[in-house]
Amino acid sequence: MTTDFDAATTAITDITGDYTIDPSHSRLGFTARHAMVSKVRGHFADFSGTAHIDATTPASSTVSLVIQTASVSTGSPDRDGHLTSGDFFGADENPEITFTSTHVSRDGDDWSITGDLVIKGTSKPVTIVFDQTGSARDPFGNLRVGFEGETTINRKDWDLSWNAALETGGVLVSEKIKLDFDISAIQNA
Repeated sequence: MTTDFDAATTAITDITGDYTIDPSHSRLGFTARHAMVSKVRGHFADFSGTAHIDATTPASSTVSLVIQTASVSTGSPDRDGHLTSGDFFGADENPEITFTSTHVSRDGDDWSITGDLVIKGTSKPVTIVFDQTGSARDPFGNLRVGFEGETTINRKDWDLSWNAALETGGVLVSEKIKLDFDISAIQNA
């Protein structure tokens, strides 16, 4: 059974402007397959980002995101410790994961953002398709815009290659990782 959320609101039709991501109302998540039978979900709790949105000329838009690697959280302190170790992110040597856009395009409410994702010093291009989910003026006078997006990457492309073989075939952790983004951004004053 699925439950639909209330309809999105539209405070403005032209969202052109400079914005700062509101981390307390946003989520940067990921999903991996574990032991080939279940999904493990996690997120990064500490991140910051900005966006310049140009609704008329989307290619003039830019997005920048900085994630604190050690803020990874999956609900298991042991697993989180393993993820921040050298087997995966190497958070001590690589404290930040960054994303910097290189191209932005738009088709209606769908925005396609391509950029360089840097993990452990390795930079690879990634394209994320975002759905513009609305705009609102909050009770504090902030103009907010919302976006939801997702993409799938192969973690081995960033040298996140630790794994263990299963007796039944397959591996403990999937190579493909789904990234999902729920973004609320506040227009800069």
